[in-house]
Amino acid sequence: MSVFIASLNSGSNGNCYYVGNHQEAVLIDAGISCRETEKRMERIGLPMSNIKAIFVSHEHSDHISGIPVLAKKYQLPVYITPRTNFTGRQFLNPQMVYPFVAYQPIRVGDITVTAFPKFHDAAEPHSFVVSCNDINIGVITDIGSACEHVIRNFSQCHAAFLEANYDEHMLASGRYPYHLKRRISSGHGHLSNTQALELFIKHRPSFMSHLLLSHLSKDNNDPQLVKALFEEHADGTEIIVASRYQESAVFQIGEAVSNTVKPHYEYEPIQYSLFQ
Repeated sequence: MSVFIASLNSGSNGNCYYVGNHQEAVLIDAGISCRETEKRMERIGLPMSNIKAIFVSHEHSDHISGIPVLAKKYQLPVYITPRTNFTGRQFLNPQMVYPFVAYQPIRVGDITVTAFPKFHDAAEPHSFVVSCNDINIGVITDIGSACEHVIRNFSQCHAAFLEANYDEHMLASGRYPYHLKRRISSGHGHLSNTQALELFIKHRPSFMSHLLLSHLSKDNNDPQLVKALFEEHADGTEIIVASRYQESAVFQIGEAVSNTVKPHYEYEPIQYSLFQ
């Protein structure tokens, strides 16, 4: 069975990533509105009924702003650490809130989601590996450095959303104030193109079919530049830049021939209720 992945939005204006199989899916973060999430899902043929849970990486608004309405409307459990929930002040219905702990897998139907810690300037930040039928998808953004947790999990991924936030020269020469430049480039800020590329070159597994470069800065990066940078070292991995303005295509992971596709259920959605 294949796994389908898509970026619904990626950037400081909102982050939301979809990972699922034919029957069920999870969202990693929901930093765009419920209405925009619905519109983008519909445009790429992904039924909202397949979403069974939301997992929250950290409390910054570009990752959580859409959660209260989305979770309430579709009665979705929200997996979030207590410190993240408190700091984010989302005032979610307690019945919808489920805590998680790093490296304790959570089952959502046939999908398993495993969180792992990372360096970022948030209360209790995590990234995730979403697994289904021995296919691992990493959602690894908002990281200040490629720590051992990031390296270990990235090296097991068949596909990944990986942060490539800024070009060092563009950040250094850009209009941002000094304190913000320091924050972005610190060990608890964001991953640069060079840092992300080093992680990719040194730790990309041979079976990684897709890499979606994510959370690009509007002012301090260039999509064409970073795509070309990674394609020089792709060695068979398809490189995609996740947009901050629109949804990506749906990518099918795990087939003998891996292509950009729309899932079979685009025309016949499977109605499936995991949480009664």
